[in-house]
Amino acid sequence: MEKLHWNSFTKKIYIHASIEKLYNLWATTEGITSWFLKSAEYRTPDGTARKPSEPIQKGDTYTWRWHNWDGKEEGRVLDTNGKDYIEISFESSKVSIKLEKKNNVTIVILTQYDIPIDEESKLRVHFGCSNGWTFWLTNLKAFLEHGVLLNETEINLKENELAGYEFVNM
Repeated sequence: MEKLHWNSFTKKIYIHASIEKLYNLWATTEGITSWFLKSAEYRTPDGTARKPSEPIQKGDTYTWRWHNWDGKEEGRVLDTNGKDYIEISFESSKVSIKLEKKNNVTIVILTQYDIPIDEESKLRVHFGCSNGWTFWLTNLKAFLEHGVLLNETEINLKENELAGYEFVNM
């Protein structure tokens, strides 16, 4: 068995959808806000906002906002091949999304890496993001295969300061 490390983790899930469909759900504002985010904005290197259905490109910047969280994540698109691979800066680390066809399904492989290994990052980034991505990949599968969203968009969970650690559908 390969050893687990604090500086990275990988999450995988099989989803009954095409690579093209999954790529668009990750790579466009229209796609990523359908199952993951409250709002997303992508900008080209010259600062022009991308259209909702326009795929991201290497060098773009992004601003993401979630339901039930007042914060935002700002980062950069580090790489993308326009079909089955995306890499972004995220938190104090990097995230890659790789899509592979396996038999008649697609496997989504999400890796978060270059995570700092100080105690706060172990808790907030490794533990927090690992749990978060597990939920969000499950949400993506539920959305595509069953037409339902599992994340909470109607009840205000922000009143509980530990909501992000306690609620599984944040």
